Amino acid sequence: MRAVFVGAGSLTVMTAGILLKHGHEVVIVEIDKARIDELAETLDCGFVHGDGTTPAILKETDPEATDFLFCLASSDQDNIIASLVGRSLGFRRVVTKINGEAFEHICIELGLEDTIIPARTIGRYLADMFSGRDPLELSAMIKHEARVYSFVARGEDAGPLGELALPDRTRPVCLYRQGRFLLPEEGTRLKEGDEVVLITHSDHLPELAERWSRAGKGRRH
Repeated sequence: MRAVFVGAGSLTVMTAGILLKHGHEVVIVEIDKARIDELAETLDCGFVHGDGTTPAILKETDPEATDFLFCLASSDQDNIIASLVGRSLGFRRVVTKINGEAFEHICIELGLEDTIIPARTIGRYLADMFSGRDPLELSAMIKHEARVYSFVARGEDAGPLGELALPDRTRPVCLYRQGRFLLPEEGTRLKEGDEVVLITHSDHLPELAERWSRAGKGRRH
């Protein structure tokens, strides 16, 4: 498989090194030529010198032949822009790293389905470890055709959650309202701006993405 990284920070170096050890092809896009020269001594991969937020530079990495575009620059704004450009160029899957939770809602609105917040992931992992819980338990439970999908409710979605007319084998798991975690109950009413988390069969992901999208407004996991 083939992966392209935007940004040459520690997360890129760590991930790229693991992929290379497993025989995958890696290309790193970095604007700092000195950083490229430094990494070229230790990483046996391709490098593109330039701004990864620009279409001309990302085109040089051969989007159609690439399985993943990882946008892991230090700037959240750069990662969001690079992700949107990458999606428009036809990268098969785009992963967006953000550090500020304030941008998460924007990523959902823009249809950036694979958004990661490293500090949150590590924080939850450590807190679960401290509490004696298995941090991988949920991942192990979501098996086979099951998928998790989230979307931001629009004005037309407001009203009783039970009247959302979801596909078969699809159920609401929880929702977030102004940063608060809520469990759906009988009579729960959706408000515009709520983030709704569904569990569904993988067959329904295209239908859900089509329904809640201005370019696929939702996230699948």
